[in-house]
Amino acid sequence: MITVHENARDQVRRLMAEQSSPEGSFVRVGVKGGGCSGLMYELTFDNEEQEGDQTFEDNGVKVVVDRKSFLYLVGTELQYSGGLNGKGFVFHNPNANRTCGCGESFSI
Repeated sequence: MITVHENARDQVRRLMAEQSSPEGSFVRVGVKGGGCSGLMYELTFDNEEQEGDQTFEDNGVKVVVDRKSFLYLVGTELQYSGGLNGKGFVFHNPNANRTCGCGESFSI
């Protein structure tokens, strides 16, 4: 399961409203190769589920993850940081052995 912190929930709702996301839209979270640690997080808004997707709802936010990415993300908490070090979504992934300084990539 992927959990959504309150600050991430608020930001997701704000961004979806700003982008006039269609009814039934959700957060799609994934992993792809790249970054300085080997794997990078992806976060987009989507409204079409694909075969094999894992679906969760936490804190009023629907989160969808493809089957392959789910193996890397199980137990992850999605947060949002608006501090002086930059704004953006932050993944707290208990499976990551190493992360880069910016927190956008990781390795297992």
